[in-house]
Amino acid sequence: MGSDSISPLLGTSDKKPDPSPRNKGLDLLSRREHSVAELRAKLVMRDFDPSAIDVAIDTLVHDGLLSDDRFAAAFVASRIRKGQGPIRIRGELKQRGVAGELITKHLEQADVDWVQLACSVRDKKYGSARSTEYREQARQSRFLQQRGFSGEQIRAATGNENVGDNQEAVDDA
Repeated sequence: MGSDSISPLLGTSDKKPDPSPRNKGLDLLSRREHSVAELRAKLVMRDFDPSAIDVAIDTLVHDGLLSDDRFAAAFVASRIRKGQGPIRIRGELKQRGVAGELITKHLEQADVDWVQLACSVRDKKYGSARSTEYREQARQSRFLQQRGFSGEQIRAATGNENVGDNQEAVDDA
């Protein structure tokens, strides 16, 4: 017997069958949670037929394997552990196609004191001593703003009452 006749028996064929959109979706979901919009975009990038993608997404949702609610909960928890604030988390979830009601629900249900989180993130980077210099307070405020904290949370964390007054408008974006 030559090596050509053995490889099908051993399963070492170089050709892999093209996965269905459902199987590729399962493969992606086995690595991490995805939003419906994220998974749809990834399947579209792999040139699957749009109607087959819709059927696969509907099946995955129906089977409970794909859930924006579960994705949002896991995403919020993950970002809180990374020290990110509610504004940034909200924006990232919107980019991933999660509905506004789900975002609000999971941010409100999060068992976190945002001011305390902002304080601990600031303390980790800059130490526990509060600066009285304007430049240093502004630098720390910018850092917390980039992390997604509101003006009120930043003021509480930095001990500066004059920082972040215009940040509240971003909360609604």
